[in-house]
Amino acid sequence: MRLILVRHGQTSSNVGGLLDTGAPGADLTDLGRRQAAALPAALAEEPVEAVWASTLVRTQQTAAPLADARGLDVVVRDGIREVTAGDLEMRGDHASVRAYLEGIFAWHDGGLDARIPGGESGAEFFGRYDDVVAEVAATGAATAVLVSHGAAIRAWTAARTDNVPVDFVAANPLGNTGVVVLDGGPAQGWTALTWEGRAVGGLALDSSATDGPAGEPVEVR
Repeated sequence: MRLILVRHGQTSSNVGGLLDTGAPGADLTDLGRRQAAALPAALAEEPVEAVWASTLVRTQQTAAPLADARGLDVVVRDGIREVTAGDLEMRGDHASVRAYLEGIFAWHDGGLDARIPGGESGAEFFGRYDDVVAEVAATGAATAVLVSHGAAIRAWTAARTDNVPVDFVAANPLGNTGVVVLDGGPAQGWTALTWEGRAVGGLALDSSATDGPAGEPVEVR
């Protein structure tokens, strides 16, 4: 199947650089609503058969125009919400954001028991996200859109694709309504086709061809 992961539109917490991961979360800004309204045209060539969103309102607001344009309901699942920030919730200072990201990217070295301070472990995050992806695949949809969150998409993609290493996702934050397109399935695994419109290379993906320095702590929520 084709799995299209979309980060939600802009929120006031994004503007403020805040680690806003709790429910219900901030609404979309006016710009975020315009970004959401542009999704149907941006994905016009994709034969979308299902649209899913997290329990945080910003993803549902982002998914609604696409679902309406395709005559679909938005399926809401808690498992694809953002990685919980725990004790760092609603902080926006550089040290807190970096600690959040470094905690997430440490999971890719095998430390799945490690936790964001006061938050969830890697095993808990991947377990809940995998469960929803498996549910999506089980519907038989050939192409499905999951509207999710920046850090969650980056962490899951690095762990579950065969051609996107963690160094690449650490250096390439997703913009609001940024799109990652994957092919595959839960059983055979996933291959990334594009990252924000750029074709993704083979197993030796060059993380030096990026938009910023490795580990840049921006645009994660």
